Amino acid sequence: MFKKDLRRLVFIIALVSVAVVALLVDTFDVGIGSVSFERGDEDGPLGLELGLDLQGGVQLIYEAEDENVTKSQMEGVKDKIERRTNAFGVTEPSIQLLGSNRILIQLPGVEDVEEAKRLIGQTAQLEFKERICADQGDPQCTNFQDQDIGLTGALLTRAYASTHHATGQPIVNLEFNGEGARIFGETTNRIAGTNNRTAIFLDGEEIVAPVANQAILGGQAFIQGPDFTFDRVRTISIQLEGGRLDTPIVVIQEQNVDATLGEDALDKSLVAGLIGFGLVAMFMVLYYRIPGITAVFSLAIYIVLVLLVVKLVPVTLTLAGIAGFILSIGVAVDANILISERTKEELRTGRALLGAIETGYSRAWPAILNSNVATMITCVILFWFGSRFGASAVTGFSITLFIGVATSMFTAVVVSHTLLRLVASTPLSRFTGMFTPVPGQVITAGAGRRSQAQRERN
Repeated sequence: MFKKDLRRLVFIIALVSVAVVALLVDTFDVGIGSVSFERGDEDGPLGLELGLDLQGGVQLIYEAEDENVTKSQMEGVKDKIERRTNAFGVTEPSIQLLGSNRILIQLPGVEDVEEAKRLIGQTAQLEFKERICADQGDPQCTNFQDQDIGLTGALLTRAYASTHHATGQPIVNLEFNGEGARIFGETTNRIAGTNNRTAIFLDGEEIVAPVANQAILGGQAFIQGPDFTFDRVRTISIQLEGGRLDTPIVVIQEQNVDATLGEDALDKSLVAGLIGFGLVAMFMVLYYRIPGITAVFSLAIYIVLVLLVVKLVPVTLTLAGIAGFILSIGVAVDANILISERTKEELRTGRALLGAIETGYSRAWPAILNSNVATMITCVILFWFGSRFGASAVTGFSITLFIGVATSMFTAVVVSHTLLRLVASTPLSRFTGMFTPVPGQVITAGAGRRSQAQRERN
């Protein structure tokens, strides 16, 4: 059993070492099988991503003026906003749909709010152009010239993803109105059988540039490709829908956070976290003695592992998220307290130290598991609520609390258990009073048996 604990200790040390290195290095790109962890140089401490309330920036909530707007149209508007905010140079913008007709936009680091609103509020420009290849023998058409043909999103009546009726391959369907059908038919008639193409642009960015096998005169066409997947054709159709329709959106809520206030909030949050950890550590050591010391080491490892998960996922750290993280420290301590109390009770019944530790862990585990699972279910509900109604503070709180609770089960059951067993295997095990907070009440194994026998005689 001692060798098993040593192997666990080596694993814990290796895990913590990797976590510390990953936290200290701001930029890294590590691949493990098919999973890739790539992080850039973020603005936050330890390379963590900071949310709007800590980094400063602006939060906008837009609402569609048309009450009968469809989900596909809103997804098209969302895609348009994502393209424009990325072109605007915003670091890690957060854009999500709220309900059926609202969009939440968070732009960290943005100072010129009016310029950002003008950029977002522009109407999407969808254009079809005739691409003339200089070298007809070049299948990639690397040397070309695009010509305007007067075909825009206003002449496109519908774009949607489906599958080819014969091959089952994913395709993008296009439907034009009368004028659009005429222009599209003339264009495809000119380029049919050549390497010339119909290039489609959204806000000046090319979406796709297919060739035409034949003239398409009916106003209905589809686009297919050897590398098309269901996800890609859906994305293309959403982009076309976003450029086809002019879906008016208006700002219904605006919140501006100054970068100085965000930095001050971050500094105060870090101080609060350090004070909270210090007070918890002091209580555990003074009251639970050796189990308290192992719990403090376990909590330190817990903090490192939570920060590692937050960085790798990555989770955008907000003020509410930090509050959830600090609260999760209390949850992690709760598991150690349950284990220490059960171990103390077993020692008082006369069990040997290692046996008391094992029995204490096995009896405390069901309570730890059930309470943590209940907390995690609550976190899932809070996350759904925050995502549904645009309450980013609730979402950040629920994510960090969920990560903290899940990590606390690992550190309490594996880390604390291993450290306490290793300490119990040293000469310190002779000082049984150091493992229970109430001195003078620990009964030795022999005395326990004599007391039990005396009770049976009576």
